[in-house]
Amino acid sequence: MFDIGFSELLVIAVVALIVIGPERLPKVARTLGHLFGRMQRYVNDVKADITREMELEELKKFRSSMEDAARSMQDTVTSGVSETEGELNQLAQEARPAPDPGPESPPAPADAARPDSRQLDLALDTNRQTPAQKQV
Repeated sequence: MFDIGFSELLVIAVVALIVIGPERLPKVARTLGHLFGRMQRYVNDVKADITREMELEELKKFRSSMEDAARSMQDTVTSGVSETEGELNQLAQEARPAPDPGPESPPAPADAARPDSRQLDLALDTNRQTPAQKQV
């Protein structure tokens, strides 16, 4: 990062020993190490935030492109379905027979062919009677 070699670090340590003194040098070194660690954590947090924002921006772009693709697919399917529905309706209209111009008789009621349920119950009751009951 700063391109400092071992010989340069050795020169800095000797100068710090002479200027600061042997009694205060360990305390100053601890403080500098603590501040340097704090600075590294701060820089790493900033890098992580920037990376996260870049990934979020990429995800937003990807999401919008997927939404556009889904919308176009939906439009394509909708238009295909409506075309097919129109063709089927046209075929259904062509297949319908023309109405008969002759006289129409009203349709027979559906209940006329079936006997009434009360009549069936009476018929069943008469069949269930014993011969002695029928004679009476």
